[in-house]
This record gives sequence, structure tokens and C-alpha cells, in this order.
Amino acid sequence: MSYARAALLTAKIVYGFDDISDETHRPLSEAIQAENTPGIYRRILSDRCRIRAALTQCSRTDVGDPLVPVMPGRSLVEIRTRGQLEELAAALPGDVPRDLDACVELIRSYLQKWTDEGAVGIKLSSHYSPPPDRTAAEAACKRLLAGERLVAERNWFEPLANYLKHEMIDIAAEMDLVVAVHAGIWEDFRNLDCKHMLLLAPAHPQARFDLYHLGMPAVRDCIVVGKNHPNVFLNLAWCHILSQVQTCSGVDELLDQVPVNKVLAFGGDYNRPVEKVVGHLHMARENFARVFARRIGREEMSFDEAMEILRMWFWDNPLSIYPRLKVD
Repeated sequence: MSYARAALLTAKIVYGFDDISDETHRPLSEAIQAENTPGIYRRILSDRCRIRAALTQCSRTDVGDPLVPVMPGRSLVEIRTRGQLEELAAALPGDVPRDLDACVELIRSYLQKWTDEGAVGIKLSSHYSPPPDRTAAEAACKRLLAGERLVAERNWFEPLANYLKHEMIDIAAEMDLVVAVHAGIWEDFRNLDCKHMLLLAPAHPQARFDLYHLGMPAVRDCIVVGKNHPNVFLNLAWCHILSQVQTCSGVDELLDQVPVNKVLAFGGDYNRPVEKVVGHLHMARENFARVFARRIGREEMSFDEAMEILRMWFWDNPLSIYPRLKVD
């Protein structure tokens, strides 16, 4: 129902159609096609939604305003074959790495390149990440360089990838790049459990982790992770269309447990249909209005306090958490 509501709201708000049906789908499709011209991201995100910066994860840095790149960190560490390593190395000056330390330096070169090109973070997923084992990683690196294909164990764990992941996070912290982390719903979400952050976050106290989707469906677990770890921030991207009911419950519990400077209120999480951000944002506003109105009605906060918190969640916190994000 929530996914459908975003589309229905967009059809009405953006294109003036009260429904998506057998009678409307053809003229609606024609209206969408007519609008799909250069500048659509600016018109939808900036002009209509009043979004000043949208973090995009399209694996490119040559994006236009208001898009700001967050780059795929997994592509640098989940290396299973020598061919993958050679392909990564070929995109930068220099030779193919011949040992573990050279692999780490290749990662550093990529992060520096992405930073120079305007990236503000890297993207990972909340997989099992135990403390790195350099001996095991060196042995795996030698096997990979000799032509052996590395096989991930349960929960996507593989010693070389795990070691490189930890090294990459420390380098990202040095460069003021945020580590965005997908957690929860996607494929076999048991492998994407937000509780894996209990190992990862304390191992990198200088890093900032932007933990996505409130870990849905493990919302309460994710809230406790964010509450207890000073370098983990909680992001409601995608939540509002996954379930409005679960999101409202989560927002209510966030207010009880998590410092208000640790929450990011909204993210569209769409791939190509940028117009749906309009409907999604409308639903997010509904969710916040419901939760905060109840709090105000119970005299647990004033209207001004509610507005201050929402300003932090929508504006101040993203700018604070992402130090490389510059908005005029």
C-alpha cells in the first residue's frame, strides 16, 4: 500500500491525475514522457520538493546539482578474482597491486580521487565484520594474485574483503567521508542485520556511520544501536514508503531514546523515477505530523520544540554529519 500511495500521490500532485487506472495510464504516461527532459532532477527535487542536496549512489561523480555523490565502497573491497583487481587498477595510474599493502593503497587512491571529484561518502552494507586478521588476509591476497577465486563464507564474510573493508573505513574517516550503511530489508535481510554494527562501529571510533532505513524490520534494534554508539547516526531513507505505520512507531521511539542530533529525516531511495520523491516526501510529512501532533497534544513538547527538532532532522543534522556537504 505504501509504495502505491507514493505513486498515486505523485500522479495527482505532479501530473494532475486522481488515479492510475486503465483509463488514465496512457495519458499519464504521455505526461511523464513529456516531462522527462533535461533538468528534471532540478525541477522535481529543487523547485518542487525544495531539496537543496540529494545524495546519489549511481556510482558516478559527474552528476549535476542538486545531486551529490556517495560512492560504492563495496566495489573496492569485495574483490573475488585477479581480473576484478586488474580492472580496478586499470582505471588509475600505476601497476596492479602485488601484495596486501598495495591493495590498501589502491583503495586510498580511489577514495582520494572520489573526494577530489566531490564525493561526500562511501556506501557499504551491514554485513558481518569481525576484527580484521592480517595473516589470513595476506594468505587470501596471495591466492587471489595466483589466480584463485576467493569464495565468501556465510554472511558474505571473506578474510581479504573484511581486512580491506576495515582499512577503507579508517581511510574514509581520515578524509572526512561518511560511511553510509544499508541495513535491513533487501534480499536475505538476515545478512544485513543492523546489529552487525555492534562490531563495526566501536572498531572505528573516528568514522561517522550513517545507518540507513532504521534497519527495517529490526527498527527497535537499530534505535538501540544508534542510541548507544556515538558515531552511528540513524537515517529514515526509504522508511516512509516501506511502512507508514512502522515508521511512525519508529519516530515515536526515536524521540524517547535517541539524541535529536543523530537523526536524518528523509531520503527518497529511488533509482530512476525521480518524480516519486514528491509522493514520498508528502508521506514523510504526514508521518511526522501524526507523531509530533500526538506529542504536542499530550503536552510532552511545544509546537516550537517540535519545529526545532524537525529542522534538525531535515537540515542541520545532514550538514553536521556530512562535513563535506556544502549547501549555499
